[in-house]
Amino acid sequence: MPKIIGGSLAEHRERTRTALFAALSELMTERGFDAISLADIAGRAGVGRTAVYNHFPDKESLLLAFIEHETSSYVRSLEASLGEVAEPVEQLRVYVRQQLALAPAYHFAPGPDLREVVSHEAARDLRAHVSQVESLLRNILTRAIEAGAIPAQDLDAVVPLVHACLSGRRGPQEEPGRSAFVAATEEFVLRAVGAAVTSPAAFRAAEVEAEAEVA
Repeated sequence: MPKIIGGSLAEHRERTRTALFAALSELMTERGFDAISLADIAGRAGVGRTAVYNHFPDKESLLLAFIEHETSSYVRSLEASLGEVAEPVEQLRVYVRQQLALAPAYHFAPGPDLREVVSHEAARDLRAHVSQVESLLRNILTRAIEAGAIPAQDLDAVVPLVHACLSGRRGPQEEPGRSAFVAATEEFVLRAVGAAVTSPAAFRAAEVEAEAEVA
């Protein structure tokens, strides 16, 4: 009988799933989903290969469970951040910053696009998870239109365009380049949807650089 991790079977299952998710995430940042096997994941997680099948029948099932877990956690965090500001344009700024902060950990650059290496059913499910995040953006833009903060526009076209602009973008990781990159992207998105930009990115980037020099 396999060793139980934790004080109960439920805790054991949860810890095993967490270890498998962490292993999958690490491996995907190294070589891409198409180049990973369940044996690779089990080895990185430190569990027996047969133990993986007690949780997931195949690699795609593990991927979808991982994406669902990550998306749910991210959406809760994003909703909490959006709840701290009232104005829709400021909420859009928060959305942009959160998406750019998410990119290095959540979007997997190595290897082909995930939709190209999974089944049609799995690709559809992946799209559904993206839609959870896009729906938040749609709500923000809808409120901005209703408030007169941005002009009326076709959100069916605009939402995917904004999301595509933000998804998977790493940018500089060190300051002051990182803050300048975020400020420029934020300004670009706000201008793209027609919001008034009162703090030009160039001016804000200069402030950040000046502060860094003083520090």
